Amino acid sequence: MDKGENDLNGCYAIEPVAAKGDLQAIGSPLASNSLGFRAAEILGRLRSGVGFRLLAAVLLFSSLVTLTLTALQLYLDYDHEVGVIETRLDEIGRSYLASLGESLWALDQNQLQLQLNGIHRLPGIRAVEVREVIDRKDPIHISVGERSARASIAREYPLDYMVRGIKRPIGILYVEATLTEVCRHLLNRTLVILVSQAAKTFLVSLFILYIFHVLVTRHLITIAGFVGSYNFARPPPPLQLSRRVRDKPDELDKVADAFNDLCANLQRAYGDLQQVNAQLQQDLFVRQKAEQAAQLSEQRFRDYAETASDWFWETGPDHHFTYISERLDAFGMDRAALIGTSRIETAINSGAEPEKWRAHEAVLERHEPFRNFEYTRRDLAGRLRHVSVSGQPAFASDGRFLGYRGTGTDLTEQHDTTDRLRQSQKMDAIGQLTGGVAHDFNNVLTVITGTIEIIQEGVADRPELAAIAQLIDEAAVRGAEITSQLLTFARRQPLQPREVDINDLVLDVCKLLKPMLGEHIEIDTLLAGDAWSALADPSQLSAAIVNLAINARDAMPGGGKLVLQSANVVIDDAASFDDEVRAGAYVMITVADTGQGIPADIIGRVFEPFFTTKGVGRGTGLGLAMVYGFARQTGGAVKIESEQGRGTVVRLYLPRSEIQATAKSASAPAVAAIGGQETILVVEDDPLVQGYVIAQLGGLGYKTLIASDAEAALALVDQGAEFDLLFTDVVMPGGMNGRQLAEAVLARRPGMKVLYTSGYTDEFVHDGRLDTGVALLRKPYRRADLAQMIREVLSAK
Repeated sequence: MDKGENDLNGCYAIEPVAAKGDLQAIGSPLASNSLGFRAAEILGRLRSGVGFRLLAAVLLFSSLVTLTLTALQLYLDYDHEVGVIETRLDEIGRSYLASLGESLWALDQNQLQLQLNGIHRLPGIRAVEVREVIDRKDPIHISVGERSARASIAREYPLDYMVRGIKRPIGILYVEATLTEVCRHLLNRTLVILVSQAAKTFLVSLFILYIFHVLVTRHLITIAGFVGSYNFARPPPPLQLSRRVRDKPDELDKVADAFNDLCANLQRAYGDLQQVNAQLQQDLFVRQKAEQAAQLSEQRFRDYAETASDWFWETGPDHHFTYISERLDAFGMDRAALIGTSRIETAINSGAEPEKWRAHEAVLERHEPFRNFEYTRRDLAGRLRHVSVSGQPAFASDGRFLGYRGTGTDLTEQHDTTDRLRQSQKMDAIGQLTGGVAHDFNNVLTVITGTIEIIQEGVADRPELAAIAQLIDEAAVRGAEITSQLLTFARRQPLQPREVDINDLVLDVCKLLKPMLGEHIEIDTLLAGDAWSALADPSQLSAAIVNLAINARDAMPGGGKLVLQSANVVIDDAASFDDEVRAGAYVMITVADTGQGIPADIIGRVFEPFFTTKGVGRGTGLGLAMVYGFARQTGGAVKIESEQGRGTVVRLYLPRSEIQATAKSASAPAVAAIGGQETILVVEDDPLVQGYVIAQLGGLGYKTLIASDAEAALALVDQGAEFDLLFTDVVMPGGMNGRQLAEAVLARRPGMKVLYTSGYTDEFVHDGRLDTGVALLRKPYRRADLAQMIREVLSAK
């Protein structure tokens, strides 16, 4: 849409030139009232003003009126001219029909031609034609002029002739009058009218435009320039129009006065606005500072809330949660599901601790702060979560209670760590106890197994006494097995680890289990084809699997299924798996049964020695304890999962064998129980064992020196006593054990041969292996074992 259209619609805002500071350039020419002011300059000044739109409106209206009146005049003239032609045609019909009829009847074509030429010469006649309508050969048809299909009026008249008083039709007269001259005349007249009216309209409009400019437009421009250049900071003088003073003010004077009053009011309002604006700016500055501080505080709170290890929460006056921070999602709990619930509704132990919850609810009702209130709930996976919460009551400015705000801490990991530490300490304490018991019991068994051999030799010819001696010997062997299991649990049993093919070992054990478990137990194996080799003592591992299988059998008295499985496992996060397990590669052996399962309240005690759910006389309670100790001593772990009515799964983790372990060397041929002539220093604190050893060594031909502790033994060494072998117990009173004694003797007599004996091998067993270069005779031992071990040490280079 162009500027002219905008002007006509009143939508175009005129920017007065005076508003741009060029008042001097406009004011001088407009101040002149001279009629000789150039029209082109006036139009150039006013083409974007109201006057130009007024001129356009006047011209448009005048043109419409002129066109309307011209069209009416032309219509009247056309109607008159057409009436004249029709009158002429009617006159032809009245004047020529009789003579034309006689000439046609007489077949006088020349006369007809003359008559038609006369008609054709009449004004406005274009064509004349006579046609004979009698049915005969070669009827007369004479025409003058040419017919036209447009701008014409045509008439047809019948030609009759009276024959004997009867009118007979003999032909037709066709006359056509043209309107071309009429239209040409009317067109010329129209052009004259339009040109004259246009010139008159233009001159009148131009005069109106000039008068309007002198009386109105130039003053409007002055007013626009005044308003456009008005500066509140430096207000100009009041508006004055350049015109003669009138006795009675007209509309422009009233407009100028109104603008002056408006400017005065605006000036006063501007001063007030400046004051208000200054105050508002100060208020806005304070508010912006407050908003920035609030946003910073809110962002700081959000950062703390989302990065803190704890989560934040809010409750309403009814103690139902209204807000929980996103940090709670990290602990596997659904924030959305907790909104609208209370703390006691989400807890799972509220009924088990009614006093604690009643006290907590009383604190909430008194609107008092609380700290470190602990309870348990379950997460989305159903796991038990230990939670500690602290809260502070919130109040409105009028003292109205709004609810609580506080923090929550997940203590599950701390609880699990504490439980594992407590269990580990408990198992270590039990291990220390059982190790000590096994040590003392081994001393007793050493005497029993040694002396029973002597008794058996003495009563060999008395069958009844020999049978009793055999029973005593078998009981001693059984006692030795029990002490061996105790030492395995206490991780004091020396192992002989080597590379073991787990699949082959499991298959070999299964062959032993079939007759052992019975026909009512189905045995199945799921062995991984790519199972790694493990580094373990094969005999102890076989015993561990057998113990697990026997426990599974006892859990399936009515029969069931036992599944042995092997798999490779890589533990990345060892801390989450077990505190004593290192990250690395392990071979897992799984023993699963379909038995009765283990109750949840006792599953934490199944690895304790002597703990059993079997009846009296049906078990020692050392089977799982031995498995636990073997796994730990090997550098692995054992895990148990069970649910009543759905069976038990035990997983044994053994370290993967990274390098080829040294194969177990073949045992040396048994040395005959022969003695010698050497002198042996015997250091033993137990009198019974000491007497047994002296008797046995004496019977083998050895000379002996006796000491009850390390201090006495060193005294003999310092006195210069000669001996060929130091045979010492490991655990002794007096502050110095057998190893420390041997080190002290070797410091005095380098090259001295040493043989240790003990039923508690903690001093020499590390990572399940006996230290290199250590000769150890484990209690309890028989006379042949004693003779063979002493001979091997004395004969060694």
